[in-house]
Amino acid sequence: MPIFEYLCDDCGTKFEKLVRRADDQVLCPHCGETHLKVQFSTFSAHANGRSEQALPSCPGGMCRTPDICGRN
Repeated sequence: MPIFEYLCDDCGTKFEKLVRRADDQVLCPHCGETHLKVQFSTFSAHANGRSEQALPSCPGGMCRTPDICGRN
């Protein structure tokens, strides 16, 4: 069940909604309208219990493993 981010075209409210099925109708929590746009979301990942050597950092802007972080 993904969480989607929406922007209401009518009142400009941004909100998140857990969508259980593709056919669920989503309403703006502020104005109740259905004129919504799905927004692109970002996510954050945490690495618990890993050493710094396991997850390289990029202090100089160049990665030792560019395929992992995608910075270069």
